[in-house]
Amino acid sequence: MSTRKITLSEKEIPEAWYNIVADMPNKPLPPLHPGTRAPIGPEALAPLFPMALIQQEVSQEKWIEIPEEVREVYKIWRPTPMFRARNLEKALDTPAKIYYKYEGVSPSGSHKPNTAVAQAYYNKQEGVKRITTETGAGQWGSALSFACQHFGIECEVYMVKISFKQKPYRKILMNTWGAQVYASPTDTTEAGRKVLAMDPDSPGSLGIAISEAVERAASDEHTKYALGSVLNHVLMHQTVIGLEAVKQMEKAGDLPDIVVAPFGGGSNFAGISFPFLRLNLEEGKNIRCIASEPASCPKLTRGVFRYDFGDMVGMTPLLPMYTLGHNFVPAPIHAGGLRYHGAGVVVSQLLRDKLIEARAHDQLECFEAGVLFAKTEGILPAPETNHAIATAIQEAKRCKEEGRAETILIHLCGHGNFDLAAYETYLSGNLEHHEVTQEEIEANLAQLDTPTID
Repeated sequence: MSTRKITLSEKEIPEAWYNIVADMPNKPLPPLHPGTRAPIGPEALAPLFPMALIQQEVSQEKWIEIPEEVREVYKIWRPTPMFRARNLEKALDTPAKIYYKYEGVSPSGSHKPNTAVAQAYYNKQEGVKRITTETGAGQWGSALSFACQHFGIECEVYMVKISFKQKPYRKILMNTWGAQVYASPTDTTEAGRKVLAMDPDSPGSLGIAISEAVERAASDEHTKYALGSVLNHVLMHQTVIGLEAVKQMEKAGDLPDIVVAPFGGGSNFAGISFPFLRLNLEEGKNIRCIASEPASCPKLTRGVFRYDFGDMVGMTPLLPMYTLGHNFVPAPIHAGGLRYHGAGVVVSQLLRDKLIEARAHDQLECFEAGVLFAKTEGILPAPETNHAIATAIQEAKRCKEEGRAETILIHLCGHGNFDLAAYETYLSGNLEHHEVTQEEIEANLAQLDTPTID
């Protein structure tokens, strides 16, 4: 197939989400109560999430039907296009074929509405009046603001302070959709006040923002909490991306040897990779799936696998994950959506079982890759997306060195049109190299008193 753009029809929007837990050779370990440290059941999540989402979180079923109301909203932007990156291939002089699945066509400009719409729908079905959440770069907060506006639910967003300052237009977008947005840490929650007491100039982190949003939801019976990554139901909603991508690769008469995606908590990576991992697990394919993370927050490549809190203060259940420690506050890099201390439980287990790979990149390397992509393919990628592009370029260069015509699929999870200040910093030569030291990692992990895992 010689065409550069591979499209699907509305009828080809997936009718069910894929739950990879059903196919995993080793199931994830159970979450633990934050106080007693004993395994917990679904009832422990009831104060935060509607029951339909809790049932999805613990489900062992392979396919979860997508409600028709959700599919109708999906039709605003789905199916999303796939492209052959011929100009990038030419610039790299590589025998590799490079494709990218582009989620930047959604209302908020990223993949995040795939789960935001689903979560808002299930909350609406159970009569929830308000949803609280956290956001890093603002992609998730924007998506949930859009979804809540659609279903008539109030939305309250705790945005990591450094991103609040770096990305003002994301805040304005959330406000336009009716959301209240706060720079986290705030002095309006106990969690925020605790952080500010320790560090009045804290740049914030996703772990801190989660603590604030969870606290607000837990204190009001009419309010629930929504998470944009990490948890299994969130990752599962994103598999519409990969399910479409499998069909599009079939239409192109191709199959990726390598699938790469950015990695923060897991939804981005899971969305495109899990349906291809299904081909590995079910059909014996050998598709390499690589999660690309920042060198300044390298939980997959340099963290430890143990139980840890999903938030900084320790309000969430303890989850078995690759982590740098819930107290870890990453450097204020521009890829705000990837500044999270831990990895989702399902992704962590897959990495532990060596079913996926991980790679870390410095932000200078990532912006260099993003600028090359913009020059060759015409789309300005989000800073998070640049990590996957950097990995893909490495693999394309390897293919050239080895004379291998492999096929690489990139998850281009969002555009960078609201991130021009970050590109200006890079283009002016003022973007800093940052890689966390081993001493910093070990010092932070030494503070943990959470259960270890053999």
